[in-house]
Amino acid sequence: MKVINISFFFLLILTGCKSSKELSNPDSIVSNNDLSSNSLKTWYQKDYNTDTIPGISADRWYNLNKKKPKNNGIIVAVIDTQIDINHEDLQGQLWINTKEIPNNGVDDDHNGYIDDINGWNFIGTKSGGYVVWNRYEYVRIIEKWGVLFKDKTEFQINAKDVYKYREYQRALKILEEKTPYYKRWLKSLNYRVAVYPLAKDTLNFFFPKENYTYKQLDSLYKNYKVNDKEFWQRRDDGDKDLGALISCMMINLDLNQKKLEQIKDHQIQMDSTVNKNLNLDYNERLLIGDNPDTLEKGYGNNNVSNNKAGHRSLQYHCTKMAGIIGANRENNIGIKGILQNAKIMPLSISSPGDVNDKDIAMAIRYAVDNGAKVINMSFGKEFSMHQEWITEAFKYAEEHNVLLIHCAGNDGVDIDKEPFYPNDTNFENFQEVCSNFINVGSVTHKLDSTFVSDFSNYGKQNVDLFAPGNQIYTTTANSGYTFDSGTSMSVPMVSGTAALIWSYYPNLTAAQVKQIIMDSGTAYNLEVVIPGTKDKKVLFSELSKSGKVLNVYNAMQLAKKINKNKK
Repeated sequence: MKVINISFFFLLILTGCKSSKELSNPDSIVSNNDLSSNSLKTWYQKDYNTDTIPGISADRWYNLNKKKPKNNGIIVAVIDTQIDINHEDLQGQLWINTKEIPNNGVDDDHNGYIDDINGWNFIGTKSGGYVVWNRYEYVRIIEKWGVLFKDKTEFQINAKDVYKYREYQRALKILEEKTPYYKRWLKSLNYRVAVYPLAKDTLNFFFPKENYTYKQLDSLYKNYKVNDKEFWQRRDDGDKDLGALISCMMINLDLNQKKLEQIKDHQIQMDSTVNKNLNLDYNERLLIGDNPDTLEKGYGNNNVSNNKAGHRSLQYHCTKMAGIIGANRENNIGIKGILQNAKIMPLSISSPGDVNDKDIAMAIRYAVDNGAKVINMSFGKEFSMHQEWITEAFKYAEEHNVLLIHCAGNDGVDIDKEPFYPNDTNFENFQEVCSNFINVGSVTHKLDSTFVSDFSNYGKQNVDLFAPGNQIYTTTANSGYTFDSGTSMSVPMVSGTAALIWSYYPNLTAAQVKQIIMDSGTAYNLEVVIPGTKDKKVLFSELSKSGKVLNVYNAMQLAKKINKNKK
């Protein structure tokens, strides 16, 4: 997994594809690019020809379009974390199950889910709470498949199980690499928490107002250091000399963790990574009360916007996706989503760690059965224990004319060579399994060699197109707004566009909408740095199947033409 910086990487390991670098102060970004603060908030909606900004041309289409949609209320399922259902900019934009009577404890619409008024929480617990930590998929694989493959060689394995055996071996290797790495990281956080009070009090002697900068601390460190130890050496030795204290505070500033509460929160997260995400004996399904090896309806609970006391909030990510897709365009607050009158259906399966294949499959089936036309999937992982369940769910969505949009991932790798799940490619035989799946990579607003986001995965076969994913301003939990980056942010732009197409041209098929989106994208003839490398370049067109970037205006024009020819 590609490391961008320490704090960013921690977000990556927690959330996989949905990962992103959250930027709370937009002005701190602006100093590093050529856009004003206001332009930065809306850059991804701009048009290159009219604004010289390589956005998705949504503004251009809205400025020129005078027609009303034929079908308001296209349902877009967002399979993700929980959502801030009370967000000011999402009011009226959320799906309501009108066939269900709220809170009567009865499955009124007989869909297998009781009181599912706004969607479903597949990792909700029997007690009304929710699972906060999921194991990584490679940990689940080792725990489940160890009984079949432990201490065996490939020559002892039946031919039909060789692929699973190799995945088991790959999982073992990753666990062996990651466990000591995360334990060292936790040890570093424990050390930083322990020395923080002493460092803070000591620095008050030099800076009574605590208004020091990183540069000032660096100058102080050079004057007072007693040795040239690396941080890890000071950590292991438990050093508390003046140089060590200054060095620790410099690290805190560099990671934007000036307050002890921030470091402690990071410590709690890393402790859970070591003792839950990576723990073979941890079972997150106990509180849910289901059998993770059996597909079934009804497990979980109906609370898709739950902030349970004593639990970590899990509403941020889904709220960001929902805003890009369908934040109210007409209320003059916040942001403008791609589709007015969208109906966002939140389906919660995601928490720090890896999503479970059962939850992915059941959430897709729920979305299809309850009227969704588009399914937004901004999550991903390196392994899939039950790929067959996902394939069957994909085909189920295909049979019902539902489009699946997924993120390419944030590891900066070629996913034609390194599997990233879920995917419409069966990595055992490298065949596509359906025609209704779009994998999306991320681009920046800079038309130069850094056009492709340095974190974005790519692949001539397994990434279909790109969309903006850097410094995207959107809704977040607690009726807030924030900048965020990641291929997660690129997905809802495509989802919103697909829903917009269907709102005007409802008779198009999912395969047609997919092809329209891919064919109508903007092609940029430039060389870009390949993610994961320092300076190796290739033509932008070589990093995805279409070689293009999402373009809403072009997509709507092409959809109009194809719809007319269809009659």
